Amino acid sequence: MNKSLGTISRVSFRDEHPDLGDGRAEILAGLALPQKRVNPKWFYDQRGSELFDQITRLPEYYPTRTETAIINENRAAIAANCGDDSVFIEPGSGSSEKVRILLDAVRPAVYVPVDISADFLQQSARTLGDEYPWLDIFAVCADFNAGWDFLDELPSSRRVVFYPGSTIGNLDPAMAQTFLRTIATLVGKDGGVLIGVDTHKSTSRLEAAYNDKDGVTARFNLNVLRRMNTLLDADFDETVFSHRAFYNEDLRRIEMHLVSDVAQQVDCAGTTLDFKAGETIHTECSYKYSLEDFAALAASAGLEIVESWLDDEALFSVHYLRCAA
Repeated sequence: MNKSLGTISRVSFRDEHPDLGDGRAEILAGLALPQKRVNPKWFYDQRGSELFDQITRLPEYYPTRTETAIINENRAAIAANCGDDSVFIEPGSGSSEKVRILLDAVRPAVYVPVDISADFLQQSARTLGDEYPWLDIFAVCADFNAGWDFLDELPSSRRVVFYPGSTIGNLDPAMAQTFLRTIATLVGKDGGVLIGVDTHKSTSRLEAAYNDKDGVTARFNLNVLRRMNTLLDADFDETVFSHRAFYNEDLRRIEMHLVSDVAQQVDCAGTTLDFKAGETIHTECSYKYSLEDFAALAASAGLEIVESWLDDEALFSVHYLRCAA
């Protein structure tokens, strides 16, 4: 059931968060697989969102600062592609940090941050509303993979989806294609997609970014166990699990896992999960794309690249896409 969270100044909120039952069933199904897995969306409760915000500021984690520099250096060209008075939609908006670089240049009719963490979303949207008193913000707490019906309430202006952070890399290529097809339908022939994509590069550079020396990424990964304890009435003990992240060169993806340090049993939603020592829960993938590979992925979803921007080392890429003719 939709639940309005009220209106503060020109910032409005809507809650379409998946109900607890759906979340429990999904997580349990993943944990029942031969390779246990958890969807990375479950990282992002309040604590998880705060930890990821810390990750983006780490010296080893190049994607955020590199993408931010690209957007900052090319915001005039980006704004020219986006056009004025758009409905500017950001799925998985988090702290809405990168959109701040573009708002004064793009001047959207309304900004639509969409995130799964209600508390973090409200806090971020209120802060943004204070910083940009001219901006209308329609914040939606939702799993955007479940549908976009909430957009029917928005102005009929041209739609632009802003999808930074190489979040597209969290989807396997088939799912990424499906997602991009959905976005193409959402924006239509007059709209566009501004998307950040992490590039394929050396294994050492990539693995350092996901294994920071301060252990923030490890705490972020382990936090999902606390989340499952709450959602599933489970008794995961994070002290007997370890963070592991490595680059799978054949599949061109970073894999993050939680490794059971010992043979153990975990009570979970009234059932018992058995773990062998060394067995893992696969928590996240992050695919990396060459420019040619991403162009092919976009084309398979009915989108074409209008313009691309990269840093001098080609560590990261930002693309503006539109529906192919």
